[in-house]
Amino acid sequence: MKKLLLSAVVLAVLASCKNDDDTTMINQDINYSKLPQEFPFTKLAAINGVDVINGGFGSGAAAHPTRKGEFYVITDRGPNTDFQNGKKFLAPNFTPTIMHFKINADGNIEVIKYIKLKNPYGQTITGLPNPVGMGSTGEIAYDASGNILGTDKYGLDSESIVAAADGTFWVSDEYGPHIVHYSADGMEMERISPIGVDTGPRKLPAVLAKRRANRGMEGLCITPDGRTLVGTIQSMMLVPSKALATNTTLTRIVTFDIITGQTRQFLYRQDGGASDSVCDITALSNNEFLVIERDGNFGSQGGIKKVYRINLSNASDVNGADINAVDGMKINGKSLEQCSWDEISNAGIKPVTKTLAVDLVAKLGYEHDKFEGIVYLGNNKLAVFNDDDFGVVDDGNGNPKAKILPKTGKVDKGTMYVVDIQ
Repeated sequence: MKKLLLSAVVLAVLASCKNDDDTTMINQDINYSKLPQEFPFTKLAAINGVDVINGGFGSGAAAHPTRKGEFYVITDRGPNTDFQNGKKFLAPNFTPTIMHFKINADGNIEVIKYIKLKNPYGQTITGLPNPVGMGSTGEIAYDASGNILGTDKYGLDSESIVAAADGTFWVSDEYGPHIVHYSADGMEMERISPIGVDTGPRKLPAVLAKRRANRGMEGLCITPDGRTLVGTIQSMMLVPSKALATNTTLTRIVTFDIITGQTRQFLYRQDGGASDSVCDITALSNNEFLVIERDGNFGSQGGIKKVYRINLSNASDVNGADINAVDGMKINGKSLEQCSWDEISNAGIKPVTKTLAVDLVAKLGYEHDKFEGIVYLGNNKLAVFNDDDFGVVDDGNGNPKAKILPKTGKVDKGTMYVVDIQ
């Protein structure tokens, strides 16, 4: 623990030396003119004649903290399809992986290295579900033939990444939901989970364990002062239960003070309708952020792919008096997810404010369905990334088929874009 706290202090000191000029410098002298550009890929597997690509890079993204034009993107738990009461894992031994790359002098994407995530003993982990009591979502893992697989106590459904000033990484996930601290070479140093989940001593509020399966902590960033991690829960949580949670436009943002371990929670009001996913988040200041709000459709099929500027300054902290409470703060005996926005407002609770920064479909004709990674480059420019699902989707029977972009007729692949924002 002393090493972790010392690391956090060093991180904070280093980050505090930054200013707005450092943020804009990330964008200087980098040739982005050849973007959009796909990441390089190899074939991971072939299932029933369908190629599964070794992709998935874009579930989350971060800039290198000091070297302009360098970035990190991360995969999720690996290629999968829906099957019975769980998922088929098409490559069960797949290890969630960070890709470190740069935009080279020619303006092309150049991979620097891959960093596979490892447990505290240096062994590579998998994306298989956690066992009961350690972050389980209740999902059962199957192989491509439908045989039941085991669990992985260090498994991760990684969704977002922070590249810290000390060279380490913070990664959020959809199982626990966990925030995991990894060394520069990908070894687990600390796992922070909701109260009641049997991992490390530092904890998130107990209510976060009621995230929906596959809808956990989709986004994570760090404030410019290096002090606070800020995570987004993808969609409405099932508080107090699936049957009783009714406010489908309500989701939560959680903050974690790296030095003290103190947490706060804020409410985020989604647009509603099909726009039901709050994904990656990136910091503009210690209180202002950019967040992704999207649906699951392709851009040319009515897809919603937007980025909002949000501000926490005047939002109410809904952590409540007892972070051990499994249903969190309540209003007149009802969980926040049971309350209408009028009830929440009448209780004096304010959500974060938000204004539209960019609509990618309107601006770029953006086609990808899973717009999931963003990095602010300064000068109102934003790098955006997509999760390509390893080039496959479910055929409706639990088997993979090629994931085809309707506009182009080509297999979806992880792609980096740069777009101007308001």
